Amino acid sequence: MKRTLSLGLGLLAFALLPALAQTPAPTQTPAPSGSTGKVHGHVTNPTGASQRDGSVSLSTDGGHTSKYTFPVNSSGDYSGDAPPGTYTLLFRQADTPPDKMVDSFDGIKIVTGQDTPQDVDMSRKAFIDKLPPDQQKQLEELRAHNAAAMQANEVIKNLNSDLRVVVQDIKDADVARAAAVQTLGTSAAKADVDAKETEIKTAKYTEVETLMLKDTAAKPDASVLWAQLGQGQIGLKKYDEAETTFKKVLELEAASKKPSISIQGLADSGLGEIYARTGKIQQASDSYDAAAKVNPTMGGFYLKNEAVIFFQTNQPDAQVAAADKAIALDPNQPVLYYLKGNGLVGKTTMDDKTKKLVPPPGCLEAYQKYLQLAPEGLYAGEVKGILAGFDQKIDNTFKAAKPAKK
Repeated sequence: MKRTLSLGLGLLAFALLPALAQTPAPTQTPAPSGSTGKVHGHVTNPTGASQRDGSVSLSTDGGHTSKYTFPVNSSGDYSGDAPPGTYTLLFRQADTPPDKMVDSFDGIKIVTGQDTPQDVDMSRKAFIDKLPPDQQKQLEELRAHNAAAMQANEVIKNLNSDLRVVVQDIKDADVARAAAVQTLGTSAAKADVDAKETEIKTAKYTEVETLMLKDTAAKPDASVLWAQLGQGQIGLKKYDEAETTFKKVLELEAASKKPSISIQGLADSGLGEIYARTGKIQQASDSYDAAAKVNPTMGGFYLKNEAVIFFQTNQPDAQVAAADKAIALDPNQPVLYYLKGNGLVGKTTMDDKTKKLVPPPGCLEAYQKYLQLAPEGLYAGEVKGILAGFDQKIDNTFKAAKPAKK
């Protein structure tokens, strides 16, 4: 669900270039084999951007006849071979009539065995001064627009760079426990590992918050920035601030012409986590349901997270309800059955007559299903011990159901 920000702000082209008369119509003569020289250069249009099409020609009669013609590529470059001599170099756009030209340079010398550089810079003052007043005005407007576009592109470039850092920070925070163990060693005391894990997470989420506070100020209409800010604030346990942030995300998405279901799902599930961790069970459930509804392809993921967070916050009834919802969407995830069994097992009673433990309905079935799907899973030892405590044999006949149809 980590998103990158992308916004295309391109430079405008200046297509309305004046065409100067050139007669008669140009002809093209192939460069002869043998002794030739080269000419190359870059073509810049009046806005200062590279010209992405057109052609450059060489003339031996002051521009009346074009003898050798070379295409301008999409990068604005051209090159070609011609016999030694002194030429007039002409530029034409793709749509320039064959009896006209846009720009020209006299006295271009081609020398055998040498490469002559000659740029065509139509942003030079001498060229601009020849433009009609209305085109000079249009050019100034285009230059101003392009300057703004370049500035906006630079902002977007910086935002994308920050987002890449933030995405990695969140990934690093997710595996902070393993990083702490790797740093301290497997023999380290649990308290030391806990402290190191907290230190890593705090550093990562602080960087997320710092970058995204800066970036949301720079571009407050980008919902993805607010969504990442909310994740950082949850990581720092700033739940009130994170709630406000995620609500801001949903407001921006509601007003967007192109809303993103992944960002909306992230915001709704973020609210769900906040409410779950602050004891607002019904609000948490509603928010997770909203996330699954707006982004159905991620529904199982959201609802599994709901069950996990209720497990972490010791809310077993909500944990079981969330696990059941997630199982309905994806019945083949072992951990969901473990979470269900774990949430139910606390309601075990004892029969007064037989003095035997009586599990609540569905508890042992959930544990059996976990072992069927993950016989060597992370919780397999624990589950086998629980089943043994109830004098249960492990059932190997379970087959997972098909996912519920959406």
